[in-house]
Amino acid sequence: MNELMTKEMLPRALGASDDTTPVENKAQLVEYLAAGCKPADTFRLGAEQEQFVYRAHDYRPATYDGLDPGIRALLEEMARCGWESVQENDLPIALRQADRSITLEPGGQLELSGAPLGNVHETAEETRAYHRQLSTLSSELGLRFLALGHQPKWSGSELTWMPKQRYRIMRDYMARQGSLGLEMMQSTCAMQVNLDFSSEADMVRKFRVALALHPLVTALFANSPFVRGTPSGYLSYRSRIWSETDHDRCGNLPFVFEEGMGFERYTDYVLDVPMYFVIREGVYLDASGLSFRDFLDGKLSVLPGQRPLLQDWVTHLSTVFPQVRLKKILEVRGADAGDSPVRMAALTALWAGILYDTESLEAAWERAKTWTPAEQQALETSVAQHGFAAPFRGGTVQDLCLWTLDLSRRGLQRRNRRNEQDQDESCYLAPLQEVAEAGQTFAEQLVRRFAHEWDHDIDIAIRTLCQETLS
Repeated sequence: MNELMTKEMLPRALGASDDTTPVENKAQLVEYLAAGCKPADTFRLGAEQEQFVYRAHDYRPATYDGLDPGIRALLEEMARCGWESVQENDLPIALRQADRSITLEPGGQLELSGAPLGNVHETAEETRAYHRQLSTLSSELGLRFLALGHQPKWSGSELTWMPKQRYRIMRDYMARQGSLGLEMMQSTCAMQVNLDFSSEADMVRKFRVALALHPLVTALFANSPFVRGTPSGYLSYRSRIWSETDHDRCGNLPFVFEEGMGFERYTDYVLDVPMYFVIREGVYLDASGLSFRDFLDGKLSVLPGQRPLLQDWVTHLSTVFPQVRLKKILEVRGADAGDSPVRMAALTALWAGILYDTESLEAAWERAKTWTPAEQQALETSVAQHGFAAPFRGGTVQDLCLWTLDLSRRGLQRRNRRNEQDQDESCYLAPLQEVAEAGQTFAEQLVRRFAHEWDHDIDIAIRTLCQETLS
């Protein structure tokens, strides 16, 4: 068990930390990140996956409370099945079980933050076990689950907010920032992988490669073509939304590719991201728009004269949302939610084969280091709409995705972590290889089914996809 990674993941999931060490200078903040370094033979993989929750009788989004069993009832029932309930204002808002947790996103999306595990086979089994439990409870409670990157039918005005203090503060602040920030909070679902690093140099190389390749992952996992009941013209509308959220805390980080990148440079970046809140005795104090640098100097207006505790830094780190996020681990984003048991394992395998194999990591960097910031930004913008067909340097993203899959496959074969059927982890790349070779994203498959199988009826699409999600 990777204790450092476990402690890092749970505060992220539950929105708080309990380290009351006083922070007296910036060096302590840098040291906190550097403490994530660990020997390569202890590296682990952590998977996070989100799903929408619907009522079975009418396939509308489930509310927290209501006449029908909803999300609160789901959390309470799971607490009777071996999970520990996490309460806020006497309401269940999360669950934890050993080193994994289940949390609620603002619009009621259910997120599993998995345990730090030794290989992709274990990630696949963790996801299957989670789905088995959800399948049992869905029958008992009259609920259904859907894994798409964007809410396919309902607008934010038709969705309810979860009763978490942090979301009230974030909602009010986000409404003043990017044009689609509230839609990001309520209407998107994603998957991500958390990985370890052995040194500052190893962190920097992995950070750079992950940032460069994440648009390719967006194409490989594009699965959010619908908005308000019809195709939007985007294959990953979730990715489009993130481009218009909060530019202070989201998007690409060009400085990562510059000389001098390291733990201190990332610390300076996060210090300059406006705050959301400070937590004291379970109460969220609204610090939206205020400066953590002022906090270091004892000049935070909501806590005059007080300096931060280390838990405040951990909380602030969790409120920045770039495509790759550094804490004591690297959190690699970019993927729409999808058929979780298959695609969560595929995403984990893809990154493990590149970032946990020296040869593949170096080969990826040799190619990606020549891409300019303008090219990377154009790549991110174009894949959201065009997927594999997005152009790049005389070729297409399809070419880059096939190259990436080959790098990952070779890395996984060298890792040689085998299951009971004597398969190495590269077996999980099969669904990605299939869509990349065909040049048809998961989203394009959905659009085709929408026209030919579901007769342009989004209600039929939702019912069908919900039935397939836990099958």
